[in-house]
Amino acid sequence: MMVFGPVRRRLAAAVATAAVAAALTGCSSPATPEPSGSTAVGGTITVFAAASLTDVFEDIAEDFEAAHPGARLEFNFAGSSALATQINEGAPADVFASASPATMKTVADAGNTDGEPVVFVRNQLVIAVEAGNPKGITGLADLTKPGITVALCAEQVPCGAAAKTAIEASGLTITPVSYEENVRAALSKVSLGEVDAALVYRTDAAVGDAVEAVDFPESAKAINDYLIAVLKDAPNKAAAEAFVAWVLSADGTAVLTRYGFQLP
Repeated sequence: MMVFGPVRRRLAAAVATAAVAAALTGCSSPATPEPSGSTAVGGTITVFAAASLTDVFEDIAEDFEAAHPGARLEFNFAGSSALATQINEGAPADVFASASPATMKTVADAGNTDGEPVVFVRNQLVIAVEAGNPKGITGLADLTKPGITVALCAEQVPCGAAAKTAIEASGLTITPVSYEENVRAALSKVSLGEVDAALVYRTDAAVGDAVEAVDFPESAKAINDYLIAVLKDAPNKAAAEAFVAWVLSADGTAVLTRYGFQLP
């Protein structure tokens, strides 16, 4: 069974479904953030973040809280589309970190971001298979073979939209046995032996030793930009701004790249 990183501070994520809007345009690139430091930042900072950010944000939280002893991060990790729906329906949150421009756009278009969302990392799909790759899967074509079972993310969440783009680029037809609500759910299907393969982000396949990653060329057609923004009605806006600045700083990017995320 896959062993994920320690779960320290997580809010219960309500499962919501929503149609994803058209791709976001005009997002800014990360500006040079303020240097990290022990400024007076305190209180609870509620962060709604894509499921694929689970381990890396938990790690960043350790560093941020050590530098700001009065602050505490609370996370709601789930599919980006579900999180966007929760925010637009009034769920109290300080920061939103989305795994795609389209899902951030739904929040920005509703007037719920404070300023322009920023692209802070990118991620790329791989085929997750059981450790040792017993089925000998080497590319997408193998996922069409009789007897090979596949899990995909639902198309309304970023990993599902990326998988659809990559599969269309291959010209193949892949019929999954299940569509999952987020990338971690798809990965779990492989780690638990319920399917032979799943399309997940490289950073998720690198967690634990129950699965391994198989690269495939079509994934280059579906690289996801991740965006982060302070929310307009953030209950703890000053601390939220400090956390976003930390994620964009050298301290934050060092952790993000260590987990396999690509910088924009």
